[in-house]
Order: sequence, then structure tokens, then C-alpha cells
Amino acid sequence: MSHKFEQLSNFITEEMKMSHIYQPTMLIELLTRSGSATVDEIAKALLNRDKSQVEYYAHITKNMVGTVLTKNRGITDKDKNLYSLIGFSALNEHEICKLIELCESKIEGYLEKRKDPWSHRRKSSGYIKGTIRYRILSRAKFRCELCGISAEHKALEIDHIVPRNKGGSDDESNLQSLCYSCNAMKRDKDDTDFRKVRESYEKREKGCIFCEISEKRVIAKNELAYAILDGFPVTEQHTLIIPKRHVADFFLLYQSERNAVQQLLEERRKCILDSDDTVIGFNVGNNIGVAGGQTVMHCHTHLIPRREGDTTNPRGGVRGVIAEKQKY
Repeated sequence: MSHKFEQLSNFITEEMKMSHIYQPTMLIELLTRSGSATVDEIAKALLNRDKSQVEYYAHITKNMVGTVLTKNRGITDKDKNLYSLIGFSALNEHEICKLIELCESKIEGYLEKRKDPWSHRRKSSGYIKGTIRYRILSRAKFRCELCGISAEHKALEIDHIVPRNKGGSDDESNLQSLCYSCNAMKRDKDDTDFRKVRESYEKREKGCIFCEISEKRVIAKNELAYAILDGFPVTEQHTLIIPKRHVADFFLLYQSERNAVQQLLEERRKCILDSDDTVIGFNVGNNIGVAGGQTVMHCHTHLIPRREGDTTNPRGGVRGVIAEKQKY
């Protein structure tokens, strides 16, 4: 038994950390190709094991090409999951070969004319860097943000909430994780007038303290939201996360604005923890409506750091908005 075998065997059985099937699949490809394989060969091996990609092209077959050839053109027939070429039995071997050649010629001609023939696979136009793609998928816990399905079961794509061709940006707040099915449905059925949505991001109200905030008070910001220290803090570093658009409450935020608020909440939480080791907890919340204690009718989310002994009995936390109900 060779030393190399023992080394590889030990790595595979004892040291290999399985976050996915990628490592063993690549090793199998190298082992079956005399020790060397191109990037494309390894990529194809990964693709062969990716059921979500098979599911994607099954979707294409049933809803696009299969529909055209069967219902629209009458070239094929379909019985449940089985497609048949109508009149195939009337063809001889020479005719079959000739038809295949014609199909191959059509493919070659198409590929020569198109610089990017697979652009239909990119639901959001343009390139999204891998690091940003990873952050968006990670933020979504590698699930579709619409239907919730995991990346293990269906291919996920990075979608522009407001499409680029409607003025949407590449800012992370405007990106979301969608499975290919939900992304396709969003493109086909979403009748939102995105021009009005884009214009509404610029809405400000004269006299609103959060619409007219001084830049000197802003301690962090992104495209759609900003953070300030509360003017009347409950605890030290009590922070407000505020959407730039004038909107009354959290429930009226667009998804992209919720993403922007969440991004700043996480940034500020990390900043507070890094700068103050006495912080051991947080309260996060929104006051909505007069009955909910809201005094400024522009949505703002409170991030309140908590420290040992800052109150006699913290049990119940936000239940304390109704004092007699806090303890239970």
C-alpha cells in the first residue's frame, strides 16, 4: 500500500470537511482522468451531480421548448413525463442522421451569432461579483427569500428587486436570493410600476426631523437607510436605524429598505460589541402608531445596547412596553 494512497485515504476519511459534494467530486474526476482534469471537466462533473440544475432544465423542457414543439408546432407528443417525436417510425437511419446534422448546424449557427447564448440563465442582467453573491445567499441562509426552498433542492439566483432596466442599482439592499422558479414568476407576473417605486425612494417630508437630519449626526449609512445616535438615549450607544424615504412605519417598507435597515443593524451591533465589552445584550424594536408609543411618524428602528445591571430586573425585555406585563 503506497504512502500516497494512505495520505489521500486519511484526508478523505478523517480530514475532509464536507460543506458540499465539491471536494470528493473533484477528486473522483482527477482519479478517473489519470490524475489531471481541466476546470471545464471538473465543472461538468459537478454539474452532473447537481440535481437542482437537472430540475432547472426539466422546467425549461416542460414550460418552454416542450410547449413550443408539442402545443404550438405539433412536432412532438407528450404523455405524462414522456415526449415522443410524432412519425419517428417512418424515418430510416440515414434520414435520422441527416436530421441530427441539421439540428447540429442550427446550434452552431446560433452560437456563432450570439456572443452570450446563455444570457437567459441570468435572471438579473449584468455581473454580480462572487463576494457579493455569497453575502446575499448567506444573508438568506442559502434559501429562496420568497418560497423558502433550500439551495440543496433548487438552484438559487441573485435577483435585482428593482430591475436594472427600471433603474435598480447593484447595492446589496436591492439584491435578493430567489430560486429560479420564483425568479421566473416574478419576471412574468409582477406588474409593479417600478418607475413609481424608484421615484418614491426620493420622498421626503418638509418639517420631518428624520427627512431633514444633519449629516453631522449620521454615523453610518447605505443607499436606502442611515444610522444616528438617539437624541434621548435609553442606554449609551442607543442607535436609530432610519430609512431615507419618508414612510410612516416598518410594515410599509419595501423589501429593499428592510434589507438596508437589517444591514445597518448588523453593522452597528458589531461596531458596538467591538468598542464596548460591557455590552452583553440588545433590544431591537419599532414603535408603530400613537398607541404603540410612536412620536415621530417616520419609521425608525431602535437598537438598544444592554449591560449588566442597567435595570433591576431585565426579564421580559420588550414586554415592558406595558409595565405590568413585563414580568411573567
